[in-house]
Amino acid sequence: MVDSDLATYLEENPRMMGVLFTIVLVLSQAGNAAGALFTTTSGP
Repeated sequence: MVDSDLATYLEENPRMMGVLFTIVLVLSQAGNAAGALFTTTSGP
């Protein structure tokens, strides 16, 4: 039921589809950056 409510909302507000996509994209990139920031490399 939640999926149909979300689909209905996005049909009524198509601009929010782009906003949600951008948020998911930024969060996925931020996770990768945070993982790379706290990685230690040991070696020669």
